[in-house]
Amino acid sequence: MISVSRFRVTPQQAATFRAGAEAAVAQFAASPGCRDAQLVRNLDDPDLWAIITHWEQVGDYRRAFNGTEAKLALIPLLSHAIDEPSAYQRPDDLGENVPRVG
Repeated sequence: MISVSRFRVTPQQAATFRAGAEAAVAQFAASPGCRDAQLVRNLDDPDLWAIITHWEQVGDYRRAFNGTEAKLALIPLLSHAIDEPSAYQRPDDLGENVPRVG
């Protein structure tokens, strides 16, 4: 599965954001089950950034948030992500996709 967390970052926030985002990417990359973690920036809109992670399974992604170090590196940054669903799976691996309500 993959996770895509997008962020709207002003030029004034860019340096601080990047430092926090790189720490989050390093935390994800060190987590069991993480295949890849990247910080990327949009080609057409320089204020749009994203953290994209690839995981063996959704449980690995969820467990990446366990522990004090993970919470300190991930939660403050991800709380500023654009509010939208971020987890994706290949359709054949997902099966019937029933949206969560509420």
